[in-house]
Amino acid sequence: MAMSSLRKTQEPSCWPPLAFLALAVLAAVAAADDASYTNLTLHNLCPYPAWPLVTANTGFPAIADPDGAATRLDAGGAGLATLAFPVGAWSGRVVARTGCTAVGGPLQCETGDAPPATVAQVSVGGPGGLAAYSVSLVDGFNVPMVVSPHGFAAGKLCPVLGCAVDLAAECPAGARVPGGGCGAGSTEAGLFKAMCPETRTTVTDVEATPQDCIAPGELKVVFCPTQDSVAGQQ
Repeated sequence: MAMSSLRKTQEPSCWPPLAFLALAVLAAVAAADDASYTNLTLHNLCPYPAWPLVTANTGFPAIADPDGAATRLDAGGAGLATLAFPVGAWSGRVVARTGCTAVGGPLQCETGDAPPATVAQVSVGGPGGLAAYSVSLVDGFNVPMVVSPHGFAAGKLCPVLGCAVDLAAECPAGARVPGGGCGAGSTEAGLFKAMCPETRTTVTDVEATPQDCIAPGELKVVFCPTQDSVAGQQ
């Protein structure tokens, strides 16, 4: 009886530490999830509205826009929308369409519906929280664009990459298209690279600045950024 009585008085005092340990583990898991959570922000600084098109690569889910905040971004910085990347790994692209109308049918745009178009390519949720991003001019140019990471781990290489130059103004006459775009070709690729070294202008090209970005809290794609927003931009 004495042994039984002793056991009953000791057992309750052992449970609280175990409960606290379980709560601590759950809190750590939640904190890890929060740390790997990344948003996609779209910001339009162009002097004209833009209609973003966010497309997931094959095998990845679409990014939800429940409030329709990114359907149309107003001009001059007023157009700003933040979307949540799906949980886990995700890869896709962002295009800024311009001159869009939807009278009596689907949206029709002067630029961005098809090449030539500036494309931001982004991937998140890689091994160890790795993120990768670039601005591609392989399909030509329609809008200046940069990708700017925020909230990343200290000491990681998360540069601002892209092109802040209106390449349409420098486009050879034979490559110009309606709406202010510039087609892609060997001559244009050389011009693009010379003026925007922090872009990719061919399928094997890389930026002048390396990246090693881990778990950024935000990837911001900016349309028509300021000229001094890209490292190494001429």
